Amino acid sequence: MSISSEVSKKGFIKYIGGIEFKKISENNFEFISKVQKFNLNSSGISHGGYLASILDSGMGSAAHKIIDEGKRCVTISLDIKFIGTSKENDILIGKVVISKKTQSLIFVEAKLFNSEQVIATACGIWKILK
Repeated sequence: MSISSEVSKKGFIKYIGGIEFKKISENNFEFISKVQKFNLNSSGISHGGYLASILDSGMGSAAHKIIDEGKRCVTISLDIKFIGTSKENDILIGKVVISKKTQSLIFVEAKLFNSEQVIATACGIWKILK
């Protein structure tokens, strides 16, 4: 199976560096983002808002990929656990799984890695708009 890849630099995500998004299989996706100096907090590690934003964008992109053509979806719930840290120039990899899809909701889980270490986990619900 070929892996399609796209770089998202639209809307808000372009202001924090963008992400590269890939469909791995029917319910599995990945995204990649490089930590830049402006993504850091005053302690020199990735800001929690940056991590939350790339998780929301990567998970939302996955949710959007599994809905019918022409429909949109929006985040209605996002729960993030911050476990570790990352620093400038680190490559962050998000592994996303669609755990369930109904007619109106999509349930999504993700793990965000810095090299081989998990630095955050997230689960969320996306609403399919009519």
